[in-house]
Amino acid sequence: MANHKILIQRLYICLGKRDGPGMANLYHDEATFTDPGFGLLNAEQTRGMWKMLCERGKDLRVQFEVKHVDDEVGQCNWQAWYTFSGTGRQVHNQITSDFTFKDGKIYRQVDHFNFHRWSRQALGLPGLLFGWSGFLQAKVRQKALAGLANFMQKKAQSESKA
Repeated sequence: MANHKILIQRLYICLGKRDGPGMANLYHDEATFTDPGFGLLNAEQTRGMWKMLCERGKDLRVQFEVKHVDDEVGQCNWQAWYTFSGTGRQVHNQITSDFTFKDGKIYRQVDHFNFHRWSRQALGLPGLLFGWSGFLQAKVRQKALAGLANFMQKKAQSESKA
């Protein structure tokens, strides 16, 4: 149980330091991640997402509080302050993460946040007017997944040249 608490703490400490590779190492090889912005990601995509967000989040600031942890599951409330790269707008997102663990690693992570609140901050007027709609959420998810795929492809190409 204590190890799982440390695992969650390490995840958000790494995020606060913008240490994407450090975050990636905390996930099981069969891990999944789900949130309103990206949808369901596999382990490789999850690792890539954190690396991408850490590289792009130049002004990222994080606070977290582990709410519950036991041998199988955990929960953490956390907040992130950052500039949304798509619009240059400031965002303060409040998230609850639910975790499942396997073999001493994060096996499942499901992040919950108010998408409408997030979209008002990140997207401005379009988010205010349409952030409640499934249409806007689908468009944001489509763009996020395309950006992640592009980031991962470029990383793979640069690593193969090295």
